[in-house]
Amino acid sequence: MARRRYPDCVARRGGARLRPLEDVISLPRRSPLTPELTRALGAASTIHGFRTDVVEVPVRPTATTSEAGAYRFRKLEPIDIRVSARSGRVTLGFLHELGHFVDHQLGYDPRARIWASAVHPAFSPWRAAASTLKSRPFPGGRSRRRYFESAHEVWARTYTQTVLVRSDDSRLLGQLEALLRADDPFVWPADEFEPVALEVERVFERLGLTQLALPLAA
Repeated sequence: MARRRYPDCVARRGGARLRPLEDVISLPRRSPLTPELTRALGAASTIHGFRTDVVEVPVRPTATTSEAGAYRFRKLEPIDIRVSARSGRVTLGFLHELGHFVDHQLGYDPRARIWASAVHPAFSPWRAAASTLKSRPFPGGRSRRRYFESAHEVWARTYTQTVLVRSDDSRLLGQLEALLRADDPFVWPADEFEPVALEVERVFERLGLTQLALPLAA
């Protein structure tokens, strides 16, 4: 049996420049997921753009039931973002993996497997704020809990919740409210989370990836 060929990495072209997310992320054109993905990407785009020379990162729907999404990459190069059509968490899965893409492209050490969120100076106040968040009740053993409390996983979760809480889209806000009512482990209570949401936004301000005028802590 022939081995399945692993997808190619996304091409790079020209110099890195600041672009809206809609120019960096390529959504599927003919998928039932496209309207929901478009709303989620639009909400993220109001918070930040991205400076890069990658051509376009494709978003690929899948039928897997084992995960809501996945960001695939090879060393420093992105491959794609995968979103499950059967998870019931299309928005959550997509934004979570978009957060991983951002984190990976801002700095990744492939040998140590350390992401920007763990070491980049622009994330330092976010790391301090995120450290005050209470642990959420993820099922599973100690190793699973350690994984979900790693810097890059906490970043992806706080990124997702920030995009949702700052959205003016009633459907996205409705999804967040449903998660909060259910005490879903992927989100934190609103009052506890608000200072962290501000620090997520400030990361992009420090990096020059947003037009928002946010007060930066000294």
